[in-house]
Amino acid sequence: MTREGCAALAATLLTGCTVGPNYTRPVMNPPAQHRFVDGPAQAESLADVQWMTVFSDPALQDLIHLAIANNLDLRIAAARVDEARAQAGIARSFRFPTIDIVGGYVVNQGSRNAEPPQANEGETRHFQNWNVGAQLSWDTDLFGRLRRQSEAATAVYLSTEQGRRAVLVSLVGDVSSSYFRLRGLDLQLEIARQTLAINDRTIAYFQDRLQGGVSNRLEVDQVRANRQLTAATIPQIEQEIAQLENAISILLGRPPGPVPRGRTLAEQQTPPSVPAGLPAALLERRPDVLEAEQLLVAANANIGAAKALFYPNISLTGLLGGLSGDFTTLLSGSSIVWTAGVSALQPLYNAGRNRRNYEAAEAQYQQALAAYQRSALTAYREVADALIAIQKLKEIRVQQEEGIAALQDAADLSRDRYQSGLASYIEILIADQNLFQQQLLLAQTRDAELVAVTDLYRSLGGGWQ
Repeated sequence: MTREGCAALAATLLTGCTVGPNYTRPVMNPPAQHRFVDGPAQAESLADVQWMTVFSDPALQDLIHLAIANNLDLRIAAARVDEARAQAGIARSFRFPTIDIVGGYVVNQGSRNAEPPQANEGETRHFQNWNVGAQLSWDTDLFGRLRRQSEAATAVYLSTEQGRRAVLVSLVGDVSSSYFRLRGLDLQLEIARQTLAINDRTIAYFQDRLQGGVSNRLEVDQVRANRQLTAATIPQIEQEIAQLENAISILLGRPPGPVPRGRTLAEQQTPPSVPAGLPAALLERRPDVLEAEQLLVAANANIGAAKALFYPNISLTGLLGGLSGDFTTLLSGSSIVWTAGVSALQPLYNAGRNRRNYEAAEAQYQQALAAYQRSALTAYREVADALIAIQKLKEIRVQQEEGIAALQDAADLSRDRYQSGLASYIEILIADQNLFQQQLLLAQTRDAELVAVTDLYRSLGGGWQ
């Protein structure tokens, strides 16, 4: 072969070709703007704001920092990133030559009975050899099988990094949502205790009237029964508070225990506006969508690796070393040995194994494609859910606040009417019960509003860095 031919062969072996499809992002056709967004679509997004600005309660910020530092799910996700990074390095290593140092010592004894009769019986039947050398092997990857496998492993590694970010987003969102629910329960507990104090004063008032002969036992019994209904809600709320504190403690990576509080529910600040941004931005921002896309990249590369199995596999091998029966002459010129070779393997018949492997890779790609599309649709839905929740919860809160003002006035009027002899105690009882229930509902609505803002920030892929 001419020098030019050798150079061309070497260049072909070094560069080779890569079979299989190159990855292109699927066309998703996102909606022009998120559902329930008033006005024209705009690029500005709540997710562009740092989380410390969105949630400014110092106690909540401390809890978030503790969760990021100690949460076990986040630690597991980080370890998965390390594992995937190492696996990607392993896959990449197969693209390069392998060089090993080999050495050994062999001794054996020959059979005298196998020798010809005229052999000298005095000759030794023991033989020994020392060997040492450098051994090289290299899969030339002419059709890109190893390159596709390395591409797939790298994509899996990148997907685990996005998975770690997804765990981080969920973690901070869960801590924030749980904290706001906890402050909502604190407010409900405060309302219940204040109402219970009012009930106790009412009991004392009617007890005095009973002793003075103005009231009767029926009214006193009704007052006491109403008081017990209020008192029964307190241990229920305390149970929910304790269980929620336990859940937050687990998120912080510590045993169940009390959770420090900061601002009250009424003191919590939310952004004055909650722009949702463009739906197309979710494909670049949401870590779960990016994770699904990297798995799609890996599945696409696996198709190429499966297709490369149909083509010849060419390998180069070589050995350079010494072989001698005397260790002192092992590296002398007369002991030097070397070998060089090239081998090619072309699959001919394996009962359709390679064909089925290729079909399986294509099916896995279709699964990954559907998972990517589903993750994008889920992102659009979660944003829309959070937007409608923010809008409607605000409307509900306004109505409840007006209703509570009316019920408070009704409770005051019922007492005035009772003292004037114009009404029975049943009016006071109904007014007090309605007011108590509406106050509890308003507390639930207030914390639900804050949770909805948290959900929107999380669904937009907010900046939890």
